[in-house]
Amino acid sequence: MDDFTRKFNAVEDKDEQIRHILTSVYEALKEKGYDPINQLVGYILSEDPTYITNYKSARTLICKIDRDELLQVLVRNYLGL
Repeated sequence: MDDFTRKFNAVEDKDEQIRHILTSVYEALKEKGYDPINQLVGYILSEDPTYITNYKSARTLICKIDRDELLQVLVRNYLGL
């Protein structure tokens, strides 16, 4: 049995989940011949899921992410925080 306390960091776990979803959606868009960056930006600005393909359940995945949380993760990562 472990004799130490495990630390749980919900922010890091959420960030990793969002990173995984974004990567999956990016790859699905790329495989279908779309410009993934333009499609993701369109989705982020409008929150219209039709910017995202249904291929490999990408649309379902992206809809699991709250747009505000997605923007927070993107800004934190861009700034290296």
